[in-house]
Amino acid sequence: MSEANKLKFYNTLTRKKEVFKPIHKEYVGIYSCGPTVYWYQHIGNLRTYIFSDVLKRVLEFSGYKVKHIINITDVGHLTSDADTGEDKMEKAAAKEGKSAKEIADYYFSVFDEDLKKLNIIQPTKWTKATEHIKEQIGLIKELEKKGYTYKTSDGIYFDTSKDKSYGKLAKLDREKLKAGKRVDLGDKKNTTDFALWKFSSAEDKRQQEWDSPWGKGFPGWHIECSAMSMKYLGEQFDIHTGGLEHVQVHHTNEIAQSENATGKKPFVKYWIHAGWLLSNGEKISKSKGGLFTISELEERGFNPLSYRYFVLTAHYKKPLDFSLEKLQGAQNSYERLKNITAELKDDKKENKKYLEEFKKAVEDDLNMPEALQVLWKMLRDEKAKGKLNTIKDMDKVLGLKLLEKEKIKVPESVAKLVKDRENARKNKDWKKSDELRDKINKLGYSVADTNEGSKIGKL
Repeated sequence: MSEANKLKFYNTLTRKKEVFKPIHKEYVGIYSCGPTVYWYQHIGNLRTYIFSDVLKRVLEFSGYKVKHIINITDVGHLTSDADTGEDKMEKAAAKEGKSAKEIADYYFSVFDEDLKKLNIIQPTKWTKATEHIKEQIGLIKELEKKGYTYKTSDGIYFDTSKDKSYGKLAKLDREKLKAGKRVDLGDKKNTTDFALWKFSSAEDKRQQEWDSPWGKGFPGWHIECSAMSMKYLGEQFDIHTGGLEHVQVHHTNEIAQSENATGKKPFVKYWIHAGWLLSNGEKISKSKGGLFTISELEERGFNPLSYRYFVLTAHYKKPLDFSLEKLQGAQNSYERLKNITAELKDDKKENKKYLEEFKKAVEDDLNMPEALQVLWKMLRDEKAKGKLNTIKDMDKVLGLKLLEKEKIKVPESVAKLVKDRENARKNKDWKKSDELRDKINKLGYSVADTNEGSKIGKL
């Protein structure tokens, strides 16, 4: 990579934008926190995966090879971050009357289909928590050997008071991390201590449990990511991604257990987090609304790539306020973009000026709104040459399939209007022909008259 084009990312750990310097020459290692596969992933979840996809595309655009790991949490994620409540997988299995594996396989298959619809590149490897129990037990044993663990009535916990730098990612105020009141030996020593291994309850029969040196049970949520990321990327790797909600607890705990188990610092060089998707100014949730799935948006007539375009209109770190009206605006812009690119002719050239502007934007902490502006500026520049080949390069990062011709699904109602219009034209009833064209346009479609007949497009 040339000195003139330096990739920069905002590092949550240092709270500043830094020039990217990979650990290895051969590849860049990225670990992305994956889904807990107990239910459908909503569009807020999927914003984070679009962000990590863009990150990977920008790295490859800049000449790096990328080794990307995404985990699948199929055990151990409890309903509370305080290591209490039910296991989300066990709860879903009981509710639907299925095995935990059936639940995990089904919801992962839906998630995987959503990624394809959003044109998100598959990771180098998917890693399931249930397939890495041995590695998780090994990591806990290492922490135990170094004196960072203690036993309670419900599990093995990490003692955060032993880690003097605990909370550095979230900038936690250590003075306020008061020790929790100990009622009996089953209580945690400190409020921030977290479960590494949870014991199976005698009352509740679990589908997923394993033997361990400490008793039958299952791993804590945080230990899963540390064990799997280090197995495939090493004890130190380049980039860890996830949503902002992971900073305070999950990623903070990953750092504590990983760095204290290996004795190597830092565990990760660059922590990069995506901002939240909002609805009416608040993070989307069951109570606040906005929890659409991609399939639900499709049922309302939206192209999944219109949602990808919508996400790219805001910087990944910033909150993005969602509404169906705003998504419709993004879809209109995206379809206009597709229509313009469909008319471009290949002049065998590339526009270096606009490509450099685009590259400068994406390498400056993934500034996708600026990158989209560069694209639109080039398209509106009547003197610009090499538009088609330049868009081909830009779309390696955007992932919008701008040059891919789509088969338009024409509703029967529109097809009938087009047929009626053709008959009106044959009868030279130009007034009726124009009226029918207006009706077709109002339904979101265009009609053009060609030698081969009527050509239907999307407005």
